Amino acid sequence: MDGWSLVARRWLLETSDYNWIMGQIVPDAVERYLASLNRAGDAVVDDIARAGAARELPLVDAEVGALLQVLATAVGATKILEIGTAIGYSGIWLARALPPGGMLLTMEMDPERAREARGNFTRAGLADRVTVIVGDAERMIAKVAGPFDLIFQDGDKHLYVPLLDRLVSLLRPGGLLVTDNVLWDGEVVPGFVRKPARDPADTRAIAEYNERTAAHPALVTAIVPLRDGVSISVKTMERDKDGARGFSRANV
Repeated sequence: MDGWSLVARRWLLETSDYNWIMGQIVPDAVERYLASLNRAGDAVVDDIARAGAARELPLVDAEVGALLQVLATAVGATKILEIGTAIGYSGIWLARALPPGGMLLTMEMDPERAREARGNFTRAGLADRVTVIVGDAERMIAKVAGPFDLIFQDGDKHLYVPLLDRLVSLLRPGGLLVTDNVLWDGEVVPGFVRKPARDPADTRAIAEYNERTAAHPALVTAIVPLRDGVSISVKTMERDKDGARGFSRANV
């Protein structure tokens, strides 16, 4: 970056209208381009996405769904855990990456959403590889047996930090912990958003989670600025908190 670019960037960062200039994390035109390249959707997922948008449900976007499917495919996932089913949209993307006999275990707090999700998994032809369980993830996670190849964390934001070490212990070596909403409309960056609209407690929780995954001795983490931010962590340490063996960072 040349001197003028550095000056211009510093001016933008110090300008109160920086958030307006940037518009959002990923500009609309770029998001439309990414959506135009996404050929993995179909009538079922499109219908679920439209229904979710009409009801303002917290579903991932198709671009994040496609990323989930790519990641699950890349690690050869046969066993996946999802925290936060909603109505099954993200779970469909994940379950599509599973081979015959593979399993997605997904947790949902709301019984009605869980019922709707089961119906959507059936519509998508995936009911045989998905189990939806209803209840509080913080309590249920203690009863879950790993290891999992991929864990997708998209539940209550205040649980991101309390669940972290348990989720890491449930991952196999080389497994992925994928977390949605880690940029939180940019509100995790102090001063970036002039009029924050998110719950400050959730914002603090996500910011702490990002710090912890970045420094976690059993993880190597990167954040992808797609939609509202997706964190991707690979389990790499020789021993996690519960004694499970993995890779050492030196060998990665």
